[in-house]
Amino acid sequence: MKSAEEKNVKMNWKALALLSIAHLITDVNQGALPALLPFFKESLGLSYTMAGVILLCGNLTSSVIQPVFGYLSDKRSLGWLLYAGPFIACLGMSATGLMPNYLLLVSCVIICGFGIAGYHPEGFKTAYFLTGEKKATGMSIFTVGGNLGIALGPILSLFLVTTYGLKGTLGLVVPGILMAGVIALSIPWLTTPVRLASKKTKEEIEKISSKGRHTSLLLLIAIVIIRAWIQAGLITYIPFYYINYLKENPIYAAKLVSTFLTAGAVGTLIGAPLADRWGHKTFLCITIIILFPLLLLFYNTQGLITFVILAIAGMVLISTTGVVVVIGQTLLPQNLGVASGLVVGFGVGTGGIGVTLLGVIADAWGVPMAMKAILLLPLIGFGLSLLMEYPPKK
Repeated sequence: MKSAEEKNVKMNWKALALLSIAHLITDVNQGALPALLPFFKESLGLSYTMAGVILLCGNLTSSVIQPVFGYLSDKRSLGWLLYAGPFIACLGMSATGLMPNYLLLVSCVIICGFGIAGYHPEGFKTAYFLTGEKKATGMSIFTVGGNLGIALGPILSLFLVTTYGLKGTLGLVVPGILMAGVIALSIPWLTTPVRLASKKTKEEIEKISSKGRHTSLLLLIAIVIIRAWIQAGLITYIPFYYINYLKENPIYAAKLVSTFLTAGAVGTLIGAPLADRWGHKTFLCITIIILFPLLLLFYNTQGLITFVILAIAGMVLISTTGVVVVIGQTLLPQNLGVASGLVVGFGVGTGGIGVTLLGVIADAWGVPMAMKAILLLPLIGFGLSLLMEYPPKK
């Protein structure tokens, strides 16, 4: 049972909205990098392997190392990362178009990745203390900024490069500077309530047993990895399936992917209130198992209904983005930054591994078999979700 004091804690909409905008500007750079790779390849005469290494360096530094920043964030207050993160991310990506050689280009991508990795654990930890009682709803407000940023990244970067040439990437630093200034001026009122709540939380969690929590956290990370594999797999193999196998127009495939991601951003906001009402684990289990029939229908339909089913699948899959963060933080309350880094950074960052495995299947048995392999992942994720003990025992 929650105390009357806990029930009276209200969500700080103003602070969450500000953090969400900073999240958007930070993650614009994640969406921009894949879109800029063809321009880097042509400008510097790179091979496909060298271009792939650029993406790998960006993924490793922006996602996989997030638990490290989370660990540092839990050890001491690193509120300055809330404004330094977006600035460093935008600075690194904006400089890529000016680099005369490959090593300097990779260095800029790595710098950008560190900015992205630094912002996320501190941002999720700060958001945790601003969500009030409806944690999934509050976290969805913060999370949707990142989803929109990744979706807008290709559009903004391609506009700058096609309009001003490769040096147009310099335009990406402008929102980073503006956001850093706004957050820096807002730090006093943004982090003071967090420090007070954090101190009280540390006193309470000393009484909490960790028995069973670590096992549940490992199961959660496995579920998040499966979600990442489904998402990355669909984004990667829908174009291959429709362009190379079904011989459809490339624009048709692009519209399918765009529909999937856009609907996912909407689902982030729609799903969170349902998760708070039904229970976080219940919502997670339902969304994972519903994915199986949706993907099966998507695989066997044509025309407008394909877009409708894929949009619903995107909403269902991506709607749990904020929910899994809240579950992770609840399971590891003494290390909110590490929990966020593991779930968001490490878990989501492993999506590339799933794409690689699907590539092995596609090479051996064809693209349709790779698409069918994605169908099995929701069933595995559902089984793991049933084993997870949540809410944890106190």
